Amino acid sequence: MNDQMEIDIPAQQQDAQPGIEAQMNPQPIYIRDDYEGSDKLVDKVALITGGDSGIGRAVAVHFAREGADVAIVYHPREEEDAQKTKQLIEAEGRRSLLIPGDLRNLSFIRDAVGRVISHFNRINILVNNAAVQFPQKELTDIKDEDMQATFETNILAMFRLTKAALPHMAEYDCIINTTSVTSYRGSETLLDYSSTKGAITAFTRSLSQHLVDRNIRVNAVAPGPIWTPLIVSSFDLEKIAKFGKDTPMERPGQPAEVAPAYVFLASEDASYVTGQVMHINGGEVINS
Repeated sequence: MNDQMEIDIPAQQQDAQPGIEAQMNPQPIYIRDDYEGSDKLVDKVALITGGDSGIGRAVAVHFAREGADVAIVYHPREEEDAQKTKQLIEAEGRRSLLIPGDLRNLSFIRDAVGRVISHFNRINILVNNAAVQFPQKELTDIKDEDMQATFETNILAMFRLTKAALPHMAEYDCIINTTSVTSYRGSETLLDYSSTKGAITAFTRSLSQHLVDRNIRVNAVAPGPIWTPLIVSSFDLEKIAKFGKDTPMERPGQPAEVAPAYVFLASEDASYVTGQVMHINGGEVINS
């Protein structure tokens, strides 16, 4: 399997976030050919932000293979990717719902939750995954509008969506947030992004304590360098060429190598797990 995950990355770059997975070379691997579902999430309803591509697509397809129906929120620019993910979900015999819009808009967040409830009647699994990043070598070069977009998308939208979804969640449902390795080790060129990811880690731990009496589990996944559209739409050519090679495994990870962690955290296998962060980062040792 590891040989299948090894990739050579030719020079490439996309000019705007969110990136388009359909234009990436090579295409990210969203699920292993030999991954067998075992009804871990049968008849559950999942809502995934950033679910059209990258880690979000991989999670959506894995959840569908495990028996869940899936609603995905995505940026309207990513319609092609979203339609592909819809096809992949439905190919697993599950229902899908596409919800395009801007997570920085509170009215959209409320409408998105309303659409999921109208379509599926409930939300059992909330995956807060959508994010943006705007690398800068100097703190003084960080544009205020980029910093604001980063905080609004990465952490404020997470608060708002969780608030909107929570009244529709019940005992034994769960929330999974996507944080990052940068939450723990920082990043000299991603100061605002790393700050939001640190906030997500704290939000996860605090929310888990807040909801433990309701038997709603809250956990997070902290990916390292994973080959997704965010990479080709935010890093320069030099950074992309070296992407993931500084990990102990000396390669970037694939979305298919991250998504099973979300399956575990969403399933009954993780019934005694809350307030925790799973680190999927190619071997980097994290002091948490």
